[in-house]
This record gives sequence, structure tokens and C-alpha cells, in this order.
Amino acid sequence: MRRLLLAALLLAAPGLAQAHSRSESHMAWEIADRLVRVTVTLPEQEARRIDPAARDASIATYLLPRLGATAEGTTCTPQAPPTAIPASPGFRRFEMAFACPVPRGIALRSDAFFDLVPTHVSLARIRTTEAGGEARFAEQLFTTDQRLLLATPAEGTLASAPFHAFLLLGVEHILTGPDHIAFLLGLLLLSRGLRDLAWVITGFTLGHSITLGLAVTGLVRPDTGPIDALIALSIAVIGAENVVQATRRSRPVALAAGALLLGMAALRLLGLGGLPLSLLLGAALFTACYLLLVQAAPARAPLRAGIAACFGLVHGFAFARDLVEMGLPPARLAELLLGFNLGVEIGQLLLVGLVWMAVRGLSRLGLAPSRRLVVDWVAPALTGLGVFWLVSRSYGAGG
Repeated sequence: MRRLLLAALLLAAPGLAQAHSRSESHMAWEIADRLVRVTVTLPEQEARRIDPAARDASIATYLLPRLGATAEGTTCTPQAPPTAIPASPGFRRFEMAFACPVPRGIALRSDAFFDLVPTHVSLARIRTTEAGGEARFAEQLFTTDQRLLLATPAEGTLASAPFHAFLLLGVEHILTGPDHIAFLLGLLLLSRGLRDLAWVITGFTLGHSITLGLAVTGLVRPDTGPIDALIALSIAVIGAENVVQATRRSRPVALAAGALLLGMAALRLLGLGGLPLSLLLGAALFTACYLLLVQAAPARAPLRAGIAACFGLVHGFAFARDLVEMGLPPARLAELLLGFNLGVEIGQLLLVGLVWMAVRGLSRLGLAPSRRLVVDWVAPALTGLGVFWLVSRSYGAGG
């Protein structure tokens, strides 16, 4: 692990240029006789890909020619342009309806976002009401290679996406989420060996698994607004802990972190920023105390596992947010949740495995610098990245 850090930075560098690179949307399709309805839910970041100002009219204009349905090869007629409807904080929602000439051979089409992000994935929940009034459900994925789904009782009920599709979705959440990658790399910076790494990865896994399950099953419904800012804070704290370990000066780092958060709390009192005052005050106290404690703690690995579990709770809500918006069917909830969570774990292991192989390659070539040199460069950069995301997501500049 001594030379792990440079390889970790090189691996992460392409993804750290922007806060969110994965691209997803959610669709709920309803088919009843000759009428097809669709509700599209997209995160704010997807809305801004269409229009930097995220205006409803621009989004509706974009979606209109890219969503559709056919019946036995004949195009179904749009009843009206996409209409904006209320959505959860951080999301936009639009609905649209199509009238088909016949109630048979209905196929659903989505070309949305693939021209903007070729790797975009749209999670589609499809409800088909048959002649007797019985409703059937299927969960599918629109991808750049699968833009048309046949969803008609005349051809048999559309099969749901398999278990492995949600497993791959979990892998994608880790490998295409630079903020989650940055946090994991911060944990790698702290790890002096495989035992330390096992402690922190176990803690992180336990934390996000708990909140992922609680949120998706509806037992907990957190305010999703502060989640991205808290993830940024977790990155800044892990980076600051690396600075403490490198400099052995916990007090100035802790005071600086606490002062930043108290300053944000003061701005909140003036009406600036979107984070709750109580959250900022609590974060200031927690961060300062943790950074003061970490240097003096006799057993740091269990302490880091505990902090990784706490931050894992926050990251778990971010993982769950997209699945909650999708509206997973109760009958398949356990299966799909398990697939997604396993995918997240596989993504973490893939990241660590890639770093480990890069370390070995650099070591054999004699290109890996000392751990101290890498920490001196990477830890402040990681801290700065976390602070930048925290501020931009708190004040709406980039989140």
C-alpha cells in the first residue's frame, strides 16, 4: 500500500473533472387499451444538459420528438406536448400521452438523452392493463442499444429486466460517480495496508447498505436536498484527515474546518444557502471534534471504520434516491435492491483491484514516488475538491 496513492490519483483524474458524470432518468409508462401515458422524471443535472437554465419549455421541446409509441408499426399520436408536474426536490417531472390507432402490437420508444450522453440509462416501469382489468408490471432499461420496447399483451407480457441489469446499474453508480470515487480514494489514502483497507471498506459498506435498504423500502424518507452537499463534506473531511496525518497538526486543520462550516451557518442566518442551520452547526461540531480526535486515538482503524460507516449512511441515501424515484414494485423489491447493492460492492472492489494492479505496474517500472510525497500533493487537493463541491452544492452554483 505504500505506493498506492499516485496510482489512485491517476485512475481517478479523468472522472474528477466534474461532480456527476453518470446520466440517468426514470420513466413510468401506462398502457390501457389504445392510450399510452408516460411520466418522465429526470435529475436537475439532466435538465441542465438540455438547457443550462433548466426551463420547462425547453425540456418539453426536447422531449416531444424523442418519446413515442407505435401500434402494429403505426405511430401513435401525441395528445399534447410534455407537461411539467410537481416532483421531489432535485428532480423534474413531465407527463405525456399518446393515442394509438389499435390496442395491439404497442411498442414504446425513447431516444431522449442518448444524443447528449451516449451511456445514458433510463429505468422504465411499464404497467399494462389488460382487457379484464388486470394490471401487469415490468421493469426495463432504455439504453443507447435498446431504445424500443415491445409492451403489448398481444405479443405476451413484456419481461422485466433481469437481476444482472440492476447489478450492473450498481456497478455504474460507483464507477461513474466521481464524488463516490473521490471518497473511496480518500479512504485508500488513509489505509496503511490491506487490514486497514478492510476496516474502512467494511464500515462504508455497512453504512450505505443500511440507508439504501431503509430508503428504498420507505422506512426512512430523508430530505434529499442536503445529500449531495453532505457527500461533498465527507470527501473534504477524509481529505483533511489525510492532511492531519501528514502534518501531525490536527488543531489548525480542525479549527479551519469548523470555521468554514460556522461561516456557512452565519450566511444561512442571513438567508444565504440551502442547507439547514442545524445541519451546518452539527457538521461544524462533528468535523472539528473528529479531526482533533483522530490523531490522538490509540486504535485508528476501528475509528476510521466508524467514520466510514457514518459517511456511508449519507452515501446510501444518494444511492437510493434514483431507485426511490423509479418506484420499484414491492414484489421484486428485495431482488432488485440486492442486485443493486451487490453491484455497488463489486464496483468498489473493481476500483480497489484496478488501483492495486496499477500500483504493481508502477512499482515494477520504478515510477511510484514515496507515500509521503503523494499525500503531500493529493490530500490538500482532495480536501479542496470536497470544499468546492460543498460550497457549490450548498449555494446552487454547481449542484
